[in-house]
Amino acid sequence: MAEEFGRSVQDGLKLSKRIYLGKDRAVTPPKPPSHMDKSPVAYLPKAPMVYAVISNPGIVDNPDIPSYQPHVHGRCDPPALIPLQMNRIELEADSYLDTAFVKISGSWRVHCVMGSESCDCRLAVPMGEQGSILGVEIEASRKLYYTELVAIEDKKDLEKEVRIENGGFLKPHTFTITIPKVDGGSTLSIKVSWMQKLLYHNGEFSLIVPFSFPEYVTPHVKKLPRKEKIQLNVTTGTGTEIVCKTTSHPLKELRREVGKLGFSYESEVLTWTNIDFTFSYAVSFSHIFGGVLLQSPSVHDVDQRDMFCAFLFPGGHHSRKVFRKEIMFVVDISGSMEGAPLDGTKIALSAALTNLDSKDSFNIIAFNGETYLFSSSMELASEDTVERAVEWMSTNLIAGGDTNILVPLKQATEMLSKSGGSIPFIFLVTDGAVEDERHICDIMKSHITGGGSIRPRICTFGIGSYCNHHFLRMLAMISRGQYDAAYDIGQFLYTGSEYAILLKFSLLLLFIYFLAWESGEAAA
Repeated sequence: MAEEFGRSVQDGLKLSKRIYLGKDRAVTPPKPPSHMDKSPVAYLPKAPMVYAVISNPGIVDNPDIPSYQPHVHGRCDPPALIPLQMNRIELEADSYLDTAFVKISGSWRVHCVMGSESCDCRLAVPMGEQGSILGVEIEASRKLYYTELVAIEDKKDLEKEVRIENGGFLKPHTFTITIPKVDGGSTLSIKVSWMQKLLYHNGEFSLIVPFSFPEYVTPHVKKLPRKEKIQLNVTTGTGTEIVCKTTSHPLKELRREVGKLGFSYESEVLTWTNIDFTFSYAVSFSHIFGGVLLQSPSVHDVDQRDMFCAFLFPGGHHSRKVFRKEIMFVVDISGSMEGAPLDGTKIALSAALTNLDSKDSFNIIAFNGETYLFSSSMELASEDTVERAVEWMSTNLIAGGDTNILVPLKQATEMLSKSGGSIPFIFLVTDGAVEDERHICDIMKSHITGGGSIRPRICTFGIGSYCNHHFLRMLAMISRGQYDAAYDIGQFLYTGSEYAILLKFSLLLLFIYFLAWESGEAAA
């Protein structure tokens, strides 16, 4: 679906050459991405974007300056997507603990359709880490559209009316919605909000909001300055001083209190920003620190239950006590893993092994329809053993065959059941979907609950959009493990970025080092 969307944008940019821009030499036609990569992935939105959905290419023209256009035979199937010109953009982000609530408001003009015609428009909203849409409000052609929550009992009645082309997810964390019958030359005013997670690494929180607009959304008129605004509020909830680290835009500090910061940015620009909005800060604690926040509902809230949020900061590295670990890496080598997914997984595993302590022990199980063991027993993570494991992976991790997840998981659990005094982990990496996922969860739950006082935690990592991510999330949940994913396999193919798997898998491994600092019972 994402590739088809990108191709439609390519077609739309070609169609936009029909638009008569006038005799003003300061006006230039839209330019496609300047880099060498002409793949469909390069045209996917990297910021909130609005597109005119064009099935009949004959309606494409400047609504202000009609021009003679040669007749076009046929229709666009699938419809072409012409990126609309953006006249205004504002970003507001409120960061609380590890979650940010982001609001975008802006206006876009249907500059590419005759004034006597109309077309559907499509809004695409890429969100940051673990993004979840909260709401959309659109004003267009004297009509108001907005999203609302639907009760579960009403969902079945609406399913018959809902069509996938009207909205949904283009890919994970990229939401789309269609606005019907917008007149050529009219302006759409849009407000969209979502929530996303902040990244945490080495004592720093980082907020990354997709905010990189392509050059062709800048209105093709004389070079008049336009305003872009950003407002950021940071609340740590800890009552301690915040240390700002990096920012992508020149923010002006408006207020500073203990545990709270406020910033703003406003600038007149000739072209819209072409970099994502990023901000990072540190909250320093020498020891582990946590707390609970309580919130009562307002009198107008339908749900009158109280809410709470528990948080925990890991503290400084010098106060950390890392426990000995036993880790089973369970790696999918079925036929669908061939190429970038398996290559990236090998790189990630090699990096993971080199980060283990010499007192830790590990083993590797590769599986397709059969299982392949690196060693018949757990091995200490010495330098020589790690080198042997990397060499073993290069010769034995070859893609081919089916996917059978239950057998290697049971095998890994049985090998870890003999551990004593160590923290046992299973890291499962797969791109597959299985039919017996409920049975696998039941079996693993019985294995885990029937074990000793220290039970293995299953950390799962899914690759690609066809993987059964809900199953992997549930498998991690029942074992108190972690789940993560790399959805965009196309990025590995088109940009060579197999290091995306390395990055995400390395982040997943950090879970090992944040388990407990003071006692073995706490980690168990």
